[in-house]
Amino acid sequence: MNRQPQSTTPNADELAALAVQIKAWGEELGFQALGISDISLQQHEDWLAQWLEDGFHGEMGYMERHGARRSRPAELIPGTVRVICARMDYLSEAAQPAMSLLEASDKGLISRYALGRDYHKVLRKRLQKLADRITAHVGPFGYRVFVDSAPVLEKALAEKAGLGWIGKHSNLLSREAGSWFFLGEIYTDLPLPVDEAVEEHCGSCTRCLDACPTNAIVAPYRVDARRCISYLTIELREAIPEEFRSAIGNRIFGCDDCQAVCPWNRFAQFSDEDDFTPRPGLDAGELVELFGWTEDQFLARTEGSAIRRIGYECWLRNLAVALGNARPSTAVKTALKQRQAHPSALVREHVNWALEQLDETPIAPKPTGGAL
Repeated sequence: MNRQPQSTTPNADELAALAVQIKAWGEELGFQALGISDISLQQHEDWLAQWLEDGFHGEMGYMERHGARRSRPAELIPGTVRVICARMDYLSEAAQPAMSLLEASDKGLISRYALGRDYHKVLRKRLQKLADRITAHVGPFGYRVFVDSAPVLEKALAEKAGLGWIGKHSNLLSREAGSWFFLGEIYTDLPLPVDEAVEEHCGSCTRCLDACPTNAIVAPYRVDARRCISYLTIELREAIPEEFRSAIGNRIFGCDDCQAVCPWNRFAQFSDEDDFTPRPGLDAGELVELFGWTEDQFLARTEGSAIRRIGYECWLRNLAVALGNARPSTAVKTALKQRQAHPSALVREHVNWALEQLDETPIAPKPTGGAL
């Protein structure tokens, strides 16, 4: 924590006024909502412990590596008594609707959050500016900024801060904004007044459970990451289990199905952040073209993007699976055959699987003329 002694401790009225001011500053900095939470997360700690015991985290060893510090902010950052939680919407009006792209098997579907600049960098910079404004107003204080970069239960904290409720798909939902947004936090030693949590509004709806292509939402509020396409295409560094490959379809980085079908997302607002505008070639890019990228091209075109974190090898792995699920064509088969001798055994395995899938269906004949 960036800690320096304060000359005076703000009284209750000053802290209440500061909380209001912080939210106003947050809005000026481009956040759509801010809330303040205490650090009591015992119920969520119990849920996390059970989730880990069930093995639902798969290969994400970092989820258990830090012990209780994930659910106990004061153990992660000593002196923390409050968490300022921020929401920033990311859905770009320029991006094609995710569900419409599922019908275009020759195009790659990338989770909408990853089409623009890496959100970690965008939110961290804004939160730091917010912390700087607080410092200028009250003097030095203890704080630490986080954006999905440390053992933090961000959805649980945001829920307590009144930014929404955790839905049956395990994402945070807002009545005003749906779920197409990012979260960031400032851990602080300022004893600010906390906001009230909102009521849950999922009701009897099960659309997210019904829509999951791999049945990863094994029960309301319980997601088995080992079955989740986002996990399989982003977190997993090994071979994707064959039982899930066909269900992945043309999703090459993440999956938005559970969000796309959620009724609350009819209230989602488009973001006006230029950083979240889709990069050329990433939104609805041709699978064959994306699969043809060299490693240098991949690194250049994903610079500053969240996509780069999976690396070139997993990028090709994911695309091979998508090509195996594409409509058979000479171009698709040719692209795959050109990678059959790839140095990576991981890539070769998925390429061969894809070719096997395509051989089950004859190549569609080219039109020979006649009426249009």
